[in-house]
Amino acid sequence: MATSISRSPAETEAFGERLGRAARPGDVFGLSGPLGAGKTALARGLARGLGFTGRVPSPTFALVHTHAGGRLTWHHLDLYRLETTAEVIAAGLDEFFAPGDAVTVVEWFDRWTGPAPAGLHRIHLEPLDDDARRLTHDEPGA
Repeated sequence: MATSISRSPAETEAFGERLGRAARPGDVFGLSGPLGAGKTALARGLARGLGFTGRVPSPTFALVHTHAGGRLTWHHLDLYRLETTAEVIAAGLDEFFAPGDAVTVVEWFDRWTGPAPAGLHRIHLEPLDDDARRLTHDEPGA
């Protein structure tokens, strides 16, 4: 695992954008961290890196949003309202972890305790102060 420091929401988005530019079909980005840690900001950056120019709202209440219009289709999941892996499976969200032609971004990935999806990239966001975040993530190419 590697560690990066983001000093602002814009830097968190820029980190996500770099990931999005390098993303391949079947990649799953598992984001974790407390409320307000910047998971949705990172997801917005990923979207930009994938070439998506639309609005990227948090899918907390919808559980999943699918976005097209960039270089790759991507699925944005939010597991906040689900407390167990069994609930994730009952909601049918585990199907988005299967290899496919799209990229999947999962907020609150720590709610998933099942098998690690193929193509998983874990990213943990830890607030250091109002704006700064420690990003613990897989090494590039891992």
